[in-house]
Formats: sequence, C-alpha cells, structure tokens
Amino acid sequence: MPQSIKKSAEERMEKAIQALKRDLATLRAGRAAPSLLDRVQVEYYGAMTPLNQLANINTPDSRTLMIQPWDKSSLADIERAIQKSDLGLTPSNDGISIRLVVPALTEERRTELVKMTKKYGEEAKVAIRNIRRDANDDIKKLEKTDISEDESRRHQDDIQKTTDKFIAEVDKVLAAKEKEIMEV
Repeated sequence: MPQSIKKSAEERMEKAIQALKRDLATLRAGRAAPSLLDRVQVEYYGAMTPLNQLANINTPDSRTLMIQPWDKSSLADIERAIQKSDLGLTPSNDGISIRLVVPALTEERRTELVKMTKKYGEEAKVAIRNIRRDANDDIKKLEKTDISEDESRRHQDDIQKTTDKFIAEVDKVLAAKEKEIMEV
C-alpha cells in the first residue's frame, strides 16, 4: 500500500513538471513558435475555444507566426482574442490570414519574462510540495492501522527524497528557460 502511495505521488509530481514545461513554452523568447499561442482562447459561436482548434498555425520565418483559420468568418474573433491576450503582439489581418511579428526582446521585457518564469517555477514547487503533503498524510493514516512508526518514517523519507529530486528538476527547467530568454 505505501508503495502505491509513493508511485502515485511520483506520477503526480511528474505531471507538475510537464505542466511547468507547457507553461514555459507559452513564454516567448524572441523566436516565433506556435506554442506561444497555446493559451489563446477565442470566443467562437459562444464557446471559448483554443486557437489551435480553429486555425492552422505555422512559422514562415523565425520572427513571424501565420494563422490561417479554417472558417474565414472567425478571423475577427481570432484577432480580438490575440489583442486581449497577454502576449504583447499586434496581429496584422490581410483578410485571409493573420500575421504576428515577434519583435526582438528588450532588456526590460527579458527581465519581466524571467520574473514570470520564476513565478511559474514557484507554482510548480508549491504543487510538488502539496503532493508531498498529501502522500505523507496518506502514509500517516496507514501508520494507525497497517504499518509501524519506523516504516512510516522510512516511507516519508523516501517521499522527501522524491520531492527533492523533482524540486531540483524544476530548478533545472527554470535555469534553461532563463538562459534562453536572456540570450541576445
């Protein structure tokens, strides 16, 4: 039983790392990437729909994103959603597609993005610590019925080691993203 608790906690921690990587992919680092638009939600026939479900998104060059909607009537809605988003990009609509030119990052914008990455990293660390707390609570419940106090302590130590490993992974992911953002 304690093994399944530890395995479940580790799987949940892995998902927290994946969520962090997904969040960091939406931050632009001076290059155009379709993942920048992953968080953009478009109001389409009264429902909020992810942009990538309404259009083809590609990168004709390293600084440009081209959005070609499958339904031309959604062009204005897509443009509005991009303007409302926190991307800081201005869409250019030619009637058939939307172009987004990703400008070179200023030093001020780079430091702002680094702060955002740290915020995402801290959220991931909090999620991992919450998973640790839940797993430890489950182990302590087992201590009352199925396992000894020493076994409980040993399992909690294993969970702490796993937590430390995933916190280090978060730091590694953040360092890589910060390096990418600060590249000129």
